[in-house]
Amino acid sequence: MEESMPKVELPKTYDFAATEQRLYAWWEKSGFFKPANDPSAPDFDPTKKPYVLTIPPPNVTGELHLGHAMFVSMEDLMIRYQRMKGVPTLWVPGSDHAGIATQLQVEKALAKEGLSREEIGREAFVERTWAWKELYGGKITKQIRRLGASCDWDRERFTLDDGLSKAVREAFVRLYEKGLIYRGPRLINWSPGLRTAVSDLEVEYSQEPGTLYFFKYVLADNPEEFIPVATTRPETILGDTAVAVHPEDERYQKFVGRKVVVPILKREVPVIADEYVTREFGTGALKITPAHDPNDYQIGQKFGLPVISMMDKAARVNENGGPYQGMDRFECRKKIWEDMRAQGLVIKEEPYMLNVPRSQRGGEIVEPMVSTQWFVKIESLAEKALAAVRGGEIRIVPERFTKVYYNWLENIEDWCISRQLWWGHRIPVWYCADCGKETVAREDPTNCAHCGSAKIEQDPDVLDTWFSSGLWPFSTLGWPNATADLQYYYPTTMMETGYDILFFWVARMIMFGIEFTGKPPFEVVYLHGLIRDEHGQKMSKTKGNVIDPLIVMDELGTDALRFTLLVGSTPGNDMNLSTKKVEANRNFANKLWNAGRFVVGALENAPATPQNHPQWTLADSWIWARLQALEAEVDRLFQTFQYGEAGRQIYEFFWSEYADWYLEIAKLQMNEGGDRAYYTAETLVRVFDAVLRMLHPFTPFVTEELWGHLKRAVHAHGPSLPEVTDWPEALMLASWPIARPAEGWEAQTIADFELVMDVIRAIRNLRAEKKVTPGKRIPATICAGERLAALEAQRGSIAYLAYLDAEHLTLTDSLAEAPQGQAALVVSGVEIYLPLAELVNVEEERARLSKELEEAQSQVARLEQLLGSPFAQKAPAAVVEKEREKLAVFKETADKLKEQLQNL
Repeated sequence: MEESMPKVELPKTYDFAATEQRLYAWWEKSGFFKPANDPSAPDFDPTKKPYVLTIPPPNVTGELHLGHAMFVSMEDLMIRYQRMKGVPTLWVPGSDHAGIATQLQVEKALAKEGLSREEIGREAFVERTWAWKELYGGKITKQIRRLGASCDWDRERFTLDDGLSKAVREAFVRLYEKGLIYRGPRLINWSPGLRTAVSDLEVEYSQEPGTLYFFKYVLADNPEEFIPVATTRPETILGDTAVAVHPEDERYQKFVGRKVVVPILKREVPVIADEYVTREFGTGALKITPAHDPNDYQIGQKFGLPVISMMDKAARVNENGGPYQGMDRFECRKKIWEDMRAQGLVIKEEPYMLNVPRSQRGGEIVEPMVSTQWFVKIESLAEKALAAVRGGEIRIVPERFTKVYYNWLENIEDWCISRQLWWGHRIPVWYCADCGKETVAREDPTNCAHCGSAKIEQDPDVLDTWFSSGLWPFSTLGWPNATADLQYYYPTTMMETGYDILFFWVARMIMFGIEFTGKPPFEVVYLHGLIRDEHGQKMSKTKGNVIDPLIVMDELGTDALRFTLLVGSTPGNDMNLSTKKVEANRNFANKLWNAGRFVVGALENAPATPQNHPQWTLADSWIWARLQALEAEVDRLFQTFQYGEAGRQIYEFFWSEYADWYLEIAKLQMNEGGDRAYYTAETLVRVFDAVLRMLHPFTPFVTEELWGHLKRAVHAHGPSLPEVTDWPEALMLASWPIARPAEGWEAQTIADFELVMDVIRAIRNLRAEKKVTPGKRIPATICAGERLAALEAQRGSIAYLAYLDAEHLTLTDSLAEAPQGQAALVVSGVEIYLPLAELVNVEEERARLSKELEEAQSQVARLEQLLGSPFAQKAPAAVVEKEREKLAVFKETADKLKEQLQNL
């Protein structure tokens, strides 16, 4: 039996530290995160379409950072919204084995013991790594729970668990059997420190000061002639196999087809012409080293050039380096330049900013290097992935990233999937010592599939982590087995992640999803931006500008952090974050709490039942009408993925309309007692309940806690209040507010109350400007014309909120003559006079009124131009009429301002 929410008295202040863990434990224990329509349940309905998310799996070694906080908050927002909409929801959690990162951690631990992985051997090392994973692997998932993630933790997966390992092997074997996987030498990124190939994603580029080295490439047939060449890496001269120039570069046309001599090594290489060469860079002549530069590699393939590798796996010069063999790459750079200078081949050196590729994990400079690796032929997979987006089966949000996606897949290279690590999915290929052939199998073989020999040995490499995570949306649901989960929950609905891994992960999931299931893995790709510091700088430990989400949650609460991340976000755009913003949203949570205390108190002080049918005040009707408009707009924004704007509008409604205006008027209305108090309390509850529901996906903890108190207060009040009957066990299970159809009265109600607010604001502003003692009640005369009835009905509210003397507040439709010596205001055609004679400076008043007249006349001119344009014929009649009404009000305001200026 599910537990009810633990009863906690409503304290004066919100204690997030005492609330968050208690609520999360209750949610999880009660099974609220599990799908409402599960294939294993007896009442399962396969016709109901579910909403499914799979979490981008964080590294099992990971510590929570802002990137995690962003995607967890966003995905929890999405799943909570859909759950409240009544859609069956599933959010699958899990973590990635993170081959390089995890292996590094274990190797560091071994080093402290004076050991290396080679010394203890592969089997012992893998055992140690599993032990390390068991000890530390749950840390990141606990931290994700702190963010309020409502995942189905019973379905948590790990990329090296048995099921996913089976999926990885099945995928490899299928691709191999189709001829899409091969082994061979190609240019890859090589990490000398890690001694493994690394993916593009694991390489980070940084701008660093370096040197551009200019030297002579002497012609083989005439040592007196030379081609000037510039390079940033002189050591790679040892691997040069050509010099390239632009075919239209008149300086070098005479050299094309001849040969030049590689410095020091005296090897002759050809001069070739290719349009790839940039004439403006360096000297306009380019040394070509196919084994150590991706662009040179392409030129080498085009011209059939030899590929000479001059480095070994430790980035030391190999046997192709002549006298430099055995030297470190940077030691070689200095020595070869000295030797070239001694031979008269050096021209000059210039400072140059380099784009240096560094290993994301080790920080060392990565080397482009030719290496024998396993590759996936990617072209046919890419074509299907392109077709899925072009055909509308997958939508990318924001849409501008679609072009980026197309460009990458249209120019994609074969994918290097092997890594020289011990932690990961070992490549399921066995080599035969007798026949030399390879066996690829779903189950570990004992004999060669070709000759039957028992002398077989498995490939030592493991698969790229992105290979297993490319299967994530369907391997987590049981693929390759036809599980009930896979049949119902796949394809998933949404893939939410950062735009920086659109290529490396998202595109691969799409390719693999279509290849192995015949269906795209998700319907929508939602890309969030990166989080930067308050000045827009990338966060880094070296800059000291990193914000730790765990510290922020400890100090300011999870809701404040989530709300800041979510409301500050727009699809695909980076956002700047500061703790000041989080502090402001901590204040928002406190404001919400204080409002909740007032609403619960009002309900406790209201009669149990009304005596008469409802008679709503203008304020009651206004806040209800505004709520309906908000509900409709927020739902539209959610449907169009504008989550940040939806949150901002809920925030503005609660703070600027409900709290600042309706709650203040409600205090006055509650004092009347009787039916007025009952219906005011009902309105307070109905609107606050809706606000809590809409805010819940953004700020789950404070809203759940407040809603629980509100629910208990409603039930303790007696008969359930009208309109407030949906009180499930938890707010996260409550229904999402749906706007009622408009009934026709809303527009006038909103206009009338906005007039009241404008009048009150104008009086408050003038009081502040004239430095009238706060709280001091003063007389006033308000000439309202045809708006008299609307303002007369709100006499009490105007006097109360504008600090006017109610007994000396005159409301009239016209004045025989304007009061003399008083401060005058005109608001939407309504004249206001305040007896502030001793505070009025005639010249200042004239300047103020003149400025207001200028603004009114500007609006009149703008609207007259608008209504005299094609807009009046093309726009809907209701829109045009609204603009005409605005024009009439501004004209009336301008006339009255002119009159007041004359009276001065």
